[in-house]
Amino acid sequence: MAEPFYGTDLYNVDGLLDEDERLVRDNVARWVDDRFLPLVTEHYRAGTFPTELAPEMGEMGLLGTSLQGYGCPSMSGVIYGLAMEELERGDSGLRSFASVQGSLAMFPIWKFGSEAQKEKYLPKMAAGQLIGCFGLTEPDHGSDPGGMKTRAVKDGDEWVISGEKLWITNGSVADLAIVWAKTGEDASTIRGFIVEKGTPGFSAYDVKGKFSLRASVTSGLVLEEVRVKDSQMLPEVQGLKGPLSCLNQARYGIAWGAVGAAIAVYRASLDYAKDRVQFGRPIAGFQLQQAKFADMISEIVKAQLLVLQLGRLKDAGKHTPVQVSLAKRNNVKMALEAARMAREILGANGIHDEYPVFRHMTNLESVYTYEGTHDIHTLILGKHVTGISAFV
Repeated sequence: MAEPFYGTDLYNVDGLLDEDERLVRDNVARWVDDRFLPLVTEHYRAGTFPTELAPEMGEMGLLGTSLQGYGCPSMSGVIYGLAMEELERGDSGLRSFASVQGSLAMFPIWKFGSEAQKEKYLPKMAAGQLIGCFGLTEPDHGSDPGGMKTRAVKDGDEWVISGEKLWITNGSVADLAIVWAKTGEDASTIRGFIVEKGTPGFSAYDVKGKFSLRASVTSGLVLEEVRVKDSQMLPEVQGLKGPLSCLNQARYGIAWGAVGAAIAVYRASLDYAKDRVQFGRPIAGFQLQQAKFADMISEIVKAQLLVLQLGRLKDAGKHTPVQVSLAKRNNVKMALEAARMAREILGANGIHDEYPVFRHMTNLESVYTYEGTHDIHTLILGKHVTGISAFV
């Protein structure tokens, strides 16, 4: 990058980073510019994701970045966050691919899996040779995962799993799925299972007609009496704690990634406004437009400081789920509002895919919803500050 954080670093956040953190950030930035951005418009139009880039992402340590051992990159939480920021500067679909692989597929195996499971799957997943997905959300259960209908019934040394999952990133291209299912009547019986592609009764279909996250694979998973060995169950967790802890890891990356999306729309609209001449002068010289840029850069700087402190807390083992919720809620809202302002600045050109603004804006509508909706994170914060739960 020509200057730290693409000209948004008014508070010298770059000076708070160490040499390794800057090096990884800059390497990922160059890779996004050279390898991904030339492809994104084509894939956004086609509704596809360039899965051929997965091994390159593995080589760069972008899959399971902060996980330790088993061939994983073993980097810090801050480095992971900076990498996610650069990936989402490219596209939310690119960051989603890395988030799902690392936080939602690799993390539960790393955290809750058996030694045999870790050794079998993690090295190849870290290298981008195996792609994973996370089966929690269902057609009728999103914000209320405890109400899931997917069931796993024990039959000898096997489990028989039946149900359907929906809005699953990477679903149809995944080599394996982490499927969460009830083994009894209530949420306390939820267990995680590793279901491999090709297992009889297990299939995936793509969700068509999306206006958002088009450069990303979104799928449904169908499980029709799928039989898996007992050895495919994650042995070290039971109940909602398992999937929710995975989501907390992903939300952390999203909080960073949203800053990257905001920087992308800020830079695109600023460059445009400096070149676009109306009434005999660049529109960047008009007060109404400068007010938008002042609002955008103020919020970007605050969001950057927020996630950096969160990252430092994470690396010290002191961060909390409430802090992650605050960062995800704040930064995604900030990025979405920045994208809307940038769209206004570009006028009619703001809806054209020659510019990245509308693509980021529509993507952020999904990011605003997934891994805990904005309203759910509002209630998490409300419960924390009042001590009273507003959840039913």
